[in-house]
Amino acid sequence: MQLIRHFLVATTEVFSHPYYLDQRSDLPEQYRAIGWVREQLYTVIFEVREDEEGEYYHLVTLWKATKQEQQLYAEHS
Repeated sequence: MQLIRHFLVATTEVFSHPYYLDQRSDLPEQYRAIGWVREQLYTVIFEVREDEEGEYYHLVTLWKATKQEQQLYAEHS
């Protein structure tokens, strides 16, 4: 339960600050967001899905940003 809580808190924090966003794949349509969680850059992979209530984000995974992802963030944010 603690791991799930950390995942949700960290993901929310990534989207609460400026972040870098790109599309990772077409099928399924997945996006990558790179942004700050406290003083560390993280990467979130998510899908935009839709149900009868509307559009929502399906969170796939979260990890500490790699050096390449840190460079992408620095170049584009």
